[in-house]
Amino acid sequence: MSKRTIVLMPGDGIGKTVLDETVRVLNAAGFEADYVEGDIGWEFWKKEGNPLPQRTIDLIAEHKVALFGAITSKPKDEAFEELASELKEKGLVYSSPIVGLRQHFGLDICARPCKTYKNNPLNFIKRGIGDEIVEPEVDVVVFRQNTEGLYGGVEWSNPPKDVYNALMTHPKFKQNFGETPVDELSVSTRIFTKKATERILRAAFEHAKEYGYKSVTVCEKPNVIRETSGMMYKMAQQLQKSDYSEIELWNTNIDAQMMWLTKNPDTYGVMVAGNMFGDIISDGFAGLIGGLGFACSAQMSADGVAVFEPTHGSAPKYADYETSIVNPIAMVESACMMLDYLNEKEISTKIRKAISEIISEGNVRTYDMMKMTGRADVVTKGAASTTQMADAIIAKF
Repeated sequence: MSKRTIVLMPGDGIGKTVLDETVRVLNAAGFEADYVEGDIGWEFWKKEGNPLPQRTIDLIAEHKVALFGAITSKPKDEAFEELASELKEKGLVYSSPIVGLRQHFGLDICARPCKTYKNNPLNFIKRGIGDEIVEPEVDVVVFRQNTEGLYGGVEWSNPPKDVYNALMTHPKFKQNFGETPVDELSVSTRIFTKKATERILRAAFEHAKEYGYKSVTVCEKPNVIRETSGMMYKMAQQLQKSDYSEIELWNTNIDAQMMWLTKNPDTYGVMVAGNMFGDIISDGFAGLIGGLGFACSAQMSADGVAVFEPTHGSAPKYADYETSIVNPIAMVESACMMLDYLNEKEISTKIRKAISEIISEGNVRTYDMMKMTGRADVVTKGAASTTQMADAIIAKF
């Protein structure tokens, strides 16, 4: 049987470092695969005017599964200034390559687990009765609709005449913005479709069913955003009643949820939301389990394409340190999600067990786990480097 081929997309900044260490962990754990590298990110925008070259799209289309490091994105004007001089007259406009990947391959299902590791010094704690210190056990999986909503890319500044005239047919637009000069308007749409909404809802319920979660919480804002959030909650009600009656359906508003996630985070299980609110709530829960150094994710399409990535950024200020100090666990955990997807659960369990033991023992900790400022000298002060953390994981096998 031939080995699987995994597309590696290091991207920018610390992406290459954490991805290299993750592949080392995968190899040591016994995962057999061939790897091909795909070009993506800021350097390809500057040199080629395209941060997501067609050759990378072709690789993913061929091999279906990818591990992705991180990208750097900058505002439109800054992006233009960094473009190669010979490309500046071509009318090129920068757009996020990871958003482009999601749209191109229909990576509409995004799963972001947020689970505490015992003895992680970054775990959320609070005071209980009689000033008792309480450390809630968080075990949440956020299902985020990944291709629609506010990230769908349908937006305008100074909208064209036909768009403006269409907007003017809505009485509230006419009432609230009808006197605003068109060149002073910027409009971003929030579009939900029933097909994509049902897919993300069903994915959330199926995950709850498979892993024994008692509830699915729709986290939107249906009392104000009545058409889109309202549609998602109504469809969730129908789906729960027809197919998942054994699982409780809860409904929270995104603003109230941000308060409740620190008040009682241990009461939630599977959560589901549209693109923007899913992004917000998953980062919120990630903060309770130690921050973005522990935040992993999977993105999957209906056609069998899947991309796995940590949700942290490229952290360019750390990328040039002589010794890398960043925490690789989020990238390694993303690779574990890939292993689960490929039905290599024995290997993913081995890796997660190793990570759990290292964190519980407390002998090897990266700078964030030691609550240090991320400076180049933290390794000399006792923090583990990126490589040392990977070495510690491997030593547990």
